[in-house]
Amino acid sequence: MRPRIGTYALLIAGSLVSVFPFVWMLTTSLKTSREASAPEIDLLPQTLQWANYTNALYAAPFGVYFYNTLIVAFTVMTSVVITSLLAGYAFARLEFRGRNVMFAFLLATMMVPFEVTLIPNFLLVRDLGWYNTYAALIVPWCASAFSIFLVRQSFLALPNDFFEAARVDGCGHLRFLTWIAAPLVKPSLVTIALFSFLGSYNSLIWPIVVTSSEDMRLIQYGLTIFGSETGVQTNLLMCASTIVILPTVALYFLTQRTFLDSALNAGIKG
Repeated sequence: MRPRIGTYALLIAGSLVSVFPFVWMLTTSLKTSREASAPEIDLLPQTLQWANYTNALYAAPFGVYFYNTLIVAFTVMTSVVITSLLAGYAFARLEFRGRNVMFAFLLATMMVPFEVTLIPNFLLVRDLGWYNTYAALIVPWCASAFSIFLVRQSFLALPNDFFEAARVDGCGHLRFLTWIAAPLVKPSLVTIALFSFLGSYNSLIWPIVVTSSEDMRLIQYGLTIFGSETGVQTNLLMCASTIVILPTVALYFLTQRTFLDSALNAGIKG
């Protein structure tokens, strides 16, 4: 019984450590500016300042930012799922010359830091005439080497008997992928969809580089307006952060079961 109590105590302590930043963010958003910037740590505000949320929302055109961000994030998420599904299946099930070499080059791109490709990608976007457009925010991220790798590994884990039985019934590659293989790797597809959505939703540097007008800015740019040379408006920043984080939290809870299934299956070898 004692080992179990120690395990529960450790899990509870870890949960409290993980939850504390979110609790601090929420309580700080309800403080006055003086309370939020005070050097001493006081978790609870003296008086709840609900007007902070109104002030934070009117400090910038967050409606435009949310609209742009959701368009970009959902488009990138859909594109990554489609390209990863097709490329992952090709690398896992199709036999063609140079397949292993191409896959090795694909994995090598994961070793290149984003900062190295920032300027070349910007010059390419500018020369294509995509500067300050949705294309600049979406097209460069429509495929992901990690997502292709993850889907490929999921397809390799499927027994060959599935494809052999489908081929006997006259099922081609595309039909087999759509009706049989894709549903079997659904946890992996949900995982890469979640990661790609979060990557686009939380992006800051690239959208700032390839956009110049307020009409094309994304939501993370809106959080930067609460900092200036005179200091950071901590309470308003926490208000905006609380609002911004809600879609990602909702998306995680919607996909939690499938996401956990993918994480558990990753450690199981059949």
